[in-house]
Amino acid sequence: MKKATIYIIACAMVFSFTCCKRFLDVKPQGALTETDAADPGNIDGLVIAAYAWIPHEGILNQKMSPWLADIKSDDSYKGGGGLSDQTSWYMMEVFSLVTPSIDNNDGVWYGQYEGISRCNTALRALDAVDEKAYPLKKTRTAEMRFLRGYMFMQLKKWYRWIPYFDEHVSNDSIAKIPNHPDTATSDLFIWNNIYQDFAAAAGDLPSSQTEVGRPTRYAAEAEAAGALMWMAYEENDKHQVVNINKDRLTAAMALLDDVISNPRYYLTPDFGDNFEFSMDNATPESIWEWQYSHSDGTPNGNLNGGTPLNAPWWPPQFSCCDFHKASYNMVNAFRVDANGLPLFDNFNDVEITDKHVYFSSNSWDPRIGHTVAIPGLPWKYQTNLLFDSSGSRDPATFGYFNSLKENVEAGSPGLVNLFWMWNSKNETAIRLDRVLLFKAEILIQLGREAEALPIINQIRQRAGASTGKLKFANGTPTLSYKISTYQNGVNCTWTHDFAWKALVWENRLEFAMEGERWFDLIRWGMAESVLNDYFAKEMPRGRPWMKDGHFTAGRDEYMPIPQPQMNYSYGVYKQNPGY
Repeated sequence: MKKATIYIIACAMVFSFTCCKRFLDVKPQGALTETDAADPGNIDGLVIAAYAWIPHEGILNQKMSPWLADIKSDDSYKGGGGLSDQTSWYMMEVFSLVTPSIDNNDGVWYGQYEGISRCNTALRALDAVDEKAYPLKKTRTAEMRFLRGYMFMQLKKWYRWIPYFDEHVSNDSIAKIPNHPDTATSDLFIWNNIYQDFAAAAGDLPSSQTEVGRPTRYAAEAEAAGALMWMAYEENDKHQVVNINKDRLTAAMALLDDVISNPRYYLTPDFGDNFEFSMDNATPESIWEWQYSHSDGTPNGNLNGGTPLNAPWWPPQFSCCDFHKASYNMVNAFRVDANGLPLFDNFNDVEITDKHVYFSSNSWDPRIGHTVAIPGLPWKYQTNLLFDSSGSRDPATFGYFNSLKENVEAGSPGLVNLFWMWNSKNETAIRLDRVLLFKAEILIQLGREAEALPIINQIRQRAGASTGKLKFANGTPTLSYKISTYQNGVNCTWTHDFAWKALVWENRLEFAMEGERWFDLIRWGMAESVLNDYFAKEMPRGRPWMKDGHFTAGRDEYMPIPQPQMNYSYGVYKQNPGY
């Protein structure tokens, strides 16, 4: 897919330019007209144009960056140069200041629907072409339905009430589709449309693809299962989880089992492999990745626009900008007890005053070393480069801990310094560890927690074996790492309640700083209690700006429909509750 960047740009011009009427009699150069698109030889251009939009999901201020969801959880602080630097993200972080007119919200809506429009344009062209003339019709149609489902899913998780439409809806009719119909008794019909896109894609996608970046049947099954997981936790009109639908969970597990049974996918031996630039498209754990590129013939490359502000403010290695800072709450969550198990109930009782004493006097789950940049430890496994406190731009406000997973090594060939520190490391959208923990979650919810135990232990065993990269230049471990599996009747009593607590914890540590924590809290109906406890602890800890932090149940589970979209809809859209 990366080799197609120049082709992508040429094809994307179809969607980026319009002409005044006096120029309508002139065929634009370097663009495809509708007549051209009907030619089977040109359909690939429309398909690739839709693919081109997926990496741009992360463009700042415009699309849905995973880390923006992360700052709405207890995993991270906004970071940057104080509260006035990208104030809208601070407002999102504390919830109480969010309004429908908040900045950096309309772009998420606009950007996702632009990508959906590209998918529907490609689907209309595919629908019109004869399969004999275009033998890849079925596969490419499935790919477009997968991408469309993926984009709608991001919107659904962010806003809840969204207008869904497929390629058969005319442009004139789209403006008349409500996001929250008067007749709707729940939002499950929207979820079902998204699920059907993934289910249809799973039915027609091949088991493997020769070109990286194209989804397989297993990627579609994993996403279909994810949609069912959301559908299973049924919400009322106040966003409260009022029922857990076990039939949907069972259906999701069947899809997950098909992915898990494929020997092609297995946990990579070292957890850190999932976050190294050199391992793009190379780990056995990766099921589908967003593709980025550099040195591809374009001025700067097809770079990850969602993370260029997240490198430390640390010249000469990185020039900008120290956003997405690991919270003290999350760092504390990696501490383990004498048996190597999580400190579920008192993990956050310790304050970080003297960093040396704090880290040397505790034992740690190894995943902290792959997730958090800690002063005095190697930066991204570079034993010749120790991260230091000068890399934190405003430590008095946001502390000293940076995010590692989305960043690359200093001097990496994938790093492009445009003052903002862009990089071309892929983002893995679907990994096997997520699939496995989804299955463990289902088993626990179905009362089969004994079957979930070996799955959770499998994840923990891999974490325990992932210390090879976490060493100083002399070979000594960077921290005291210790992790144990759960042994029923030995170091724990594996009841239903304990299993659920372990599942929630494992998800947090495995996907810390990846944006999953926020959506898990919402899906499980846990956000209000978790986040208000978080705010209550953080303010006296030295985060006075957290005084504005308050999660209001029935409102803050979802972002408001952007005010510009409300205006454009001329009364067709309804605003989300509480806004």
